[in-house]
Amino acid sequence: MVVIACNTASAVGLYVLQESWDPVPVIGVIEPGARAGVAATKNKRIAVIATEGTVKGGAYARAIHRLMGDADVVQQPCQVFVALAEEGWAETPATLATAAHYLGPLFQGADAPDTLVLGCTHFPVLANAIRRTIGAEIALVDSAETTAGAVAEALAAGGLATAETGEGSIRFFATDSPERFARVGAIFLGRAIAESDVELVDLRNA
Repeated sequence: MVVIACNTASAVGLYVLQESWDPVPVIGVIEPGARAGVAATKNKRIAVIATEGTVKGGAYARAIHRLMGDADVVQQPCQVFVALAEEGWAETPATLATAAHYLGPLFQGADAPDTLVLGCTHFPVLANAIRRTIGAEIALVDSAETTAGAVAEALAAGGLATAETGEGSIRFFATDSPERFARVGAIFLGRAIAESDVELVDLRNA
């Protein structure tokens, strides 16, 4: 199985890869996030925050409208969140100020969305700051978490799930600095990554 663990890459390349790699299952992060957002909303107003590329592509709005045609979808690009997440600045004053700038206007008024979809796999790192900004009453959907659930379901349905309970192995490949990959990757995995465990891949010679 291949998981495209990036919303922008899913928006651009999911269907092409699904066709070219068939019968290998290929799962992106947008459809699971859209399904969870539709399941969570009560007023049919859903906000999506993502990178500028994901927002401009409109993939989330299309996915949500396929499931709930009369949904009101508001999309907000939050590019600065990416840099804050990669620095590991989860709840710094800068992060809280940025969250207020991006999200404050989205959740004002009686017709504000009741659901927020984190449409970038960087953004769960900032979930506490985002929650502090939008309040406890807004449903917060982590597209990365919902994708993990979709992967488990697909593996089970395809007879691909393993019965083994031990830890598997992980191999890391990076197209840029292994040192940076190890540092930033540790933030998202919640555990240290040794630079020596990251193999540099030169796409120019691939």
